[in-house]
Amino acid sequence: MNKSADKRREMVEVYRATSEAEARIIKGLLESFGISCLLRSNAAPSVHMFAVDGMGEVRVMVWGEAAAKARALIQGEGDA
Repeated sequence: MNKSADKRREMVEVYRATSEAEARIIKGLLESFGISCLLRSNAAPSVHMFAVDGMGEVRVMVWGEAAAKARALIQGEGDA
């Protein structure tokens, strides 16, 4: 498998939310367009209700092959 194929099979960050609620909204948007994603955080959401120096941030991750479409949807560029 070549390097470009490997990149499409990796999970990449497409959005960094300041709260779990915001991340779940983005996740719902992406999933409504058939883009699988997962949420990653360094801290338990119940402990950090807001972001302080990035501690409460939640990263929205998608497969590399869907990253461009996901970013376009998040930016409000139609149904990319």
